[in-house]
Amino acid sequence: MIYLDYAANTPPCEEALRVFCDVSRDYIANPNSSHPLGLAADERLRKETERFASLLGVKESEIIYTSGASESNNLAVKGAAEHYRPSGKHIVTTWLEHSSIGGAAESLRERGYEVDYAALDEEGRVDLDDLRDLLRDDTVLCTVCLVDSEIGLVQDIPRIAQVVKGHGRRCLLHVDATQAAGKIPLRLGGADLVTLAPHKFYGPIGIGILIKKEGVLLEPQISGGKSATPYRSGTPALALIASAAEAFARAEEHREERYAFVSGLNCTLREALKKYPRVVFNSPESASRAEAACQAPAASPYIFNFSVPGVPSERMVEEMGKRGICISARSACCAPNTPSRAVYALTGDRRRALSALRVSLSHLTTPGELEAFLKAFDECYGQLAGQASPAGRRPSAGRGTRHGP
Repeated sequence: MIYLDYAANTPPCEEALRVFCDVSRDYIANPNSSHPLGLAADERLRKETERFASLLGVKESEIIYTSGASESNNLAVKGAAEHYRPSGKHIVTTWLEHSSIGGAAESLRERGYEVDYAALDEEGRVDLDDLRDLLRDDTVLCTVCLVDSEIGLVQDIPRIAQVVKGHGRRCLLHVDATQAAGKIPLRLGGADLVTLAPHKFYGPIGIGILIKKEGVLLEPQISGGKSATPYRSGTPALALIASAAEAFARAEEHREERYAFVSGLNCTLREALKKYPRVVFNSPESASRAEAACQAPAASPYIFNFSVPGVPSERMVEEMGKRGICISARSACCAPNTPSRAVYALTGDRRRALSALRVSLSHLTTPGELEAFLKAFDECYGQLAGQASPAGRRPSAGRGTRHGP
């Protein structure tokens, strides 16, 4: 089997696995306990949090551990909206967000909140003029992903923050950085809340992180008494936390070299697919390592999305799976047989959104695996699109739109 679905999950690195096993064995007590073994576990928890804070450039008190990105997103969106409800009940987001953001926002809408979706410009970035027009005096939260999970579009968070914080508004900015952490620089200037997921940067599943800047208040979504933070009750998962810290340190250490390698794979894939006349690219081209170091790239090279209009996504995924190639149609948390919200938001083309395919890459991906993917795709394209040996013009990405599903 060849795995090309790293945006859904990454395998934990050996160093992270080793730390998880060592900490699980050496620290058996609950860090919340006041006896000697509990105090030892609590001290290890403090050191790991200090390490995370140093790597992220935040304060230790600003880190909240959760069970995963979905919980972190729910805590950020619902927790902020509920706490600041006296100031207003208006939320702004985008159609590019993960379902844990969209679901949380819709849940709030059912409880009387208003939710607006910002338009995208022609490059797929948030239209700053439209965002400015949507913001109101009673807007309490704006939530935008740094890298969307289906197309890989990268948002310019500092510029978005300037708009959100403009004119003296008391509006919080939440950034879902799940697909960005450990892969591209985290440009998060102005963000009040930031979500991270270790299982996306070769850490363990079962832990998430929410960075909550000092002075920001949240309504807890889980009650139950004392823990590492008043905003989330529960026994701190020390082994998962230590493993996640190790994984993030390794990912940051090798981020630039991995970015360069994956960028090369992305270019190879893009060039190879240009010969198929019915293939259209949904992901814009990613920046080189040098360009990415000085400015926000248009897209992350780790995610490549394209469509074969007329061929249902699920059918192509199924046929590729029969040939031992694991890709996806959209985010793993989305309902099957539905159009890609991100592709539809970008292109306004439902047919294209229903045929979207996501190939997500890694530094673990080999050129041989990419060759196997292309061979299998050629067979599937010939079978499903009716052109076994096509040749044609270069496909182009769609224009940004104001559309939502």
